[in-house]
Amino acid sequence: MNTDILKGKWNQLKGEVRNRWGKLTDDDVAQIQGNVEKMIGKLQERYGYNRQQAEKELNDFLNAPTGQPRRTA
Repeated sequence: MNTDILKGKWNQLKGEVRNRWGKLTDDDVAQIQGNVEKMIGKLQERYGYNRQQAEKELNDFLNAPTGQPRRTA
């Protein structure tokens, strides 16, 4: 997983993060601040994912081609 993508583009991605994972609150998004470990933890907490599933979801999100619609949960 390219952690630099999430950290470096967090301000641009956080709207897309909220669209894809609607169970994440504004406070969750503010706490994550582009930190991959915090993002994985929040996905586990809000969606009941195990770590492997949370990492897969995040990887799929980060690796989606630019301009492609991202699915919502």
